[in-house]
Amino acid sequence: MDRRNGIGAWGETQAAKYLKKKGFRIVERNWSCRFGEIDLIAANRTDLAFVEVKLRKSDAFARAAEFVDWHKQNRVRMAAELWLSLHETELQPRFDVIEIYAPEGEATKKPVINHLEDAFQ
Repeated sequence: MDRRNGIGAWGETQAAKYLKKKGFRIVERNWSCRFGEIDLIAANRTDLAFVEVKLRKSDAFARAAEFVDWHKQNRVRMAAELWLSLHETELQPRFDVIEIYAPEGEATKKPVINHLEDAFQ
C-alpha cells in the first residue's frame, strides 16, 4: 500500500467511525465495479447512504466536497445502481459526501468531519 492509499484508508476509517456514532452500520467498504468505486455504503433504519469520502489538509484552496464533480457523481450513481440491482433493500438510497480535514494527516488527533447528506442535488 502506498502512502496515498494509506491516508485514504485512514480517512475512510474516520468516516466509518463517525457514521457508526450516528447510528449507521457499514454495509460495504470500497465496493467496486466496472463503473468505479463507492468508498462506503452505510445503512440506518431508513436510509442507505452511498458515501464519497474526501480528505484534505484544509479548505484553504476549496472545500473537499467541491472535488466531487459531476463526472465523479455520475460514476458513483452508476455504481450505486448496479449495487442496488444486486442487493434488495427497502431502504431509501441517497448520496452523501463526508469531508475530512486533517492538517497533520494521519497524526491529526481530532480531524474535522463534515457530513453532507443527500449531496448530489
